[in-house]
Amino acid sequence: MNGRWRHALAALLVGLGLASAAAAQGTPAPHWPPEDTLAQRVLACTTCHGKEGQATNFGYFPRIAGKPAGYLHHQLLAFRDGRRHYPLMSALVETLSDDYLREMAEYFAALDLPYPPPQTRDAPAALLERGRVLVREGDAARQLPACTQCHGEAMLGVQPAIPGLLGLPRDYLNSQLGQWRSGQRHALAPDCMADIARQLAPEDIAALSAWLSSQPVPAGGKPAAALPAKLPRPCSGVSP
Repeated sequence: MNGRWRHALAALLVGLGLASAAAAQGTPAPHWPPEDTLAQRVLACTTCHGKEGQATNFGYFPRIAGKPAGYLHHQLLAFRDGRRHYPLMSALVETLSDDYLREMAEYFAALDLPYPPPQTRDAPAALLERGRVLVREGDAARQLPACTQCHGEAMLGVQPAIPGLLGLPRDYLNSQLGQWRSGQRHALAPDCMADIARQLAPEDIAALSAWLSSQPVPAGGKPAAALPAKLPRPCSGVSP
């Protein structure tokens, strides 16, 4: 008996077993097969990203609930097409079409869920101040724009394709900025984040991740509808 038939037989036996148990207890048999909804199809995502993509602010996995749909779609395409590298993510999306990935992105983008309290609580004041300056003011001497110029004044992202950076785990922020800096993560040209990250020293990345992960996300906070000014440099997938 090949693997396909073994799996089919196992599923049948499980279904029969559940039905028999329900009948013995005088309760209705469970519905089989389960209702086919997008929420059920994306349950695999919630194993890592948390219930409904809400995640937590600890560990490595980022929140995806409420992120701009364009951004989520671009990242799913990047995992599928090899511009981002994480074996589990790549395996999950490698056979999925552009349209299906867009449906997934729109599903998670539409979720409106509260954020957890800030993760970082004990970082040195000097480190936090360095991070604040980079986020709010940038560094003109190195031609580094402020993070707010692209990610929005509230740092909650901008529709349709710029992500928010608040509420993300400190380890995740460190790893992603490090991957941009080393070239392990990249986007289609013009790759503005790669250009910016290559100008960051390790101490800058530590300061940015400490400050960002120490900031509360206001209740009801959502991505901005638009940026108030032109982007400081061209970015792929984002209108300047």
